[in-house]
Amino acid sequence: MQNVLPQQLGLTVGTVVYRYEAVKNVEDDMVVYVQNENATGDGYIFREKDDWSGLPGNKIYKVIGVGDIPIEAWGDGSIQIEGNGQVVDPSVVYSYRYDPCFDPQSDPSCPGYRIPYDASLFPPVDFKDPLQDALILAEMERKAEVEQEEEYERKQRNNKIKVNLEKMLGGLNESAMDAQASVTEQALFAMNYIPRSYTGSLNGGVYMDTVVLVDGILPDNKKAKRVGLAQQLLHEEMVEAQY
Repeated sequence: MQNVLPQQLGLTVGTVVYRYEAVKNVEDDMVVYVQNENATGDGYIFREKDDWSGLPGNKIYKVIGVGDIPIEAWGDGSIQIEGNGQVVDPSVVYSYRYDPCFDPQSDPSCPGYRIPYDASLFPPVDFKDPLQDALILAEMERKAEVEQEEEYERKQRNNKIKVNLEKMLGGLNESAMDAQASVTEQALFAMNYIPRSYTGSLNGGVYMDTVVLVDGILPDNKKAKRVGLAQQLLHEEMVEAQY
């Protein structure tokens, strides 16, 4: 049986299935035994009898339940014939399964399982929630306050940096506008759009009015119009430079 069944503890055989063909004369007596010796004692652990006496030969197929017999009890198997006749093409099949609770200690759910230690040797330990400890709560509150203060200081530093940056950019814009105005003024002077007398100094004293209007009408000064238009263009260019 070592070549038929896996040699593993916990295996049990629950069913034996066999078949064969009996060849005989009708008038002859013939008894066939399909059997297994008891490996742990005397006699047979399994023995099934087929009496063919007074019957013609034929094929037979049987399924016999044996009730989960441990593999250790199954000895050598054989087919024995008493009388006249023979057995042709015999086949014996054993249906087995593994019993996971063969060793009760293999699973706590098995009947007979025992705790592998003495629980009395390990005194119970009271669980204490760390969030209920006054010292831990005080430390958590202190850390929260420190984080709030650090966050406030960080915002203050960022605001100060922002204000300084705005002031710096504002000063740069003002300097750029002054430089642009100076360059524009020099260019207008070079193009004679602005007479030098506008920026020069006049000697002090009294100048008597000597203008005499012949017809009482003062004509428009076309040159002054051009200067006014240039000043307007300069003003618009300076405004646009700010943006």
